[in-house]
Amino acid sequence: MLQKIKRELAGLADPEQARVLRGFFKTGPGQYGEGDVFRGIRVPVLRQIVKKYPDLPLADAEKLLHAGHHEDRLLGLLFLIAEFEKGGAEVRRQIYQLYLANTRFINNWDLVDVSAPNVVGAYLFDRNRAPLRSLARSGPLWERRIAIVATFYFIRRNQFDDTLEIAGMLLDDKHDLMHKAAGWMLREVGKRDLAAEEGFLREHCTHMPRTMLRYAIERFDPDKRAAYLAGRPVSAK
Repeated sequence: MLQKIKRELAGLADPEQARVLRGFFKTGPGQYGEGDVFRGIRVPVLRQIVKKYPDLPLADAEKLLHAGHHEDRLLGLLFLIAEFEKGGAEVRRQIYQLYLANTRFINNWDLVDVSAPNVVGAYLFDRNRAPLRSLARSGPLWERRIAIVATFYFIRRNQFDDTLEIAGMLLDDKHDLMHKAAGWMLREVGKRDLAAEEGFLREHCTHMPRTMLRYAIERFDPDKRAAYLAGRPVSAK
């Protein structure tokens, strides 16, 4: 089955789309996606492949995750997510452990964002969430992004404490991609509990990374955005 999938992926390659994706995902020298290789296959096409092969073994999904092409790794993650969602407790444990053992292959923001909430967040929802703090303190950029984006699963269930704590841990992060991710999660908190988001912002807006702040306040009205950007947040009402 795996060889059939690989042949299908090779046949779907689109060199022009691959060129566009190489630029979009910053694969040039010194950029965050340096050296990544693309086939040029769109995500909806990959999702159709997952539906076409519903019984792919976990070991084969892991082999896809180890592949050199970006889309192959994304497909491996989509297979893992699909299996996680339909699997029992033991299958979910196996997938969670497999995921954390392979974070070096989950090495661009789209790979993290599609998978971290649906595997890491979902697995830890009713468990001790200390692993997220360990990931947030990790050296590799993508593990830190997994930590904050995994909390999207909690946010969707109206639990915000982990997001706020981990966003606080990332205030001194040096990478813009982390500022964007933390700001995005804070914005998602605000969609559900504006007071919770603004409590964090009032405490940190004067010293948090500018990109993180801009992402967090994106949905605010112009006057409120200006006040936060000027370090003069409005008082809670």
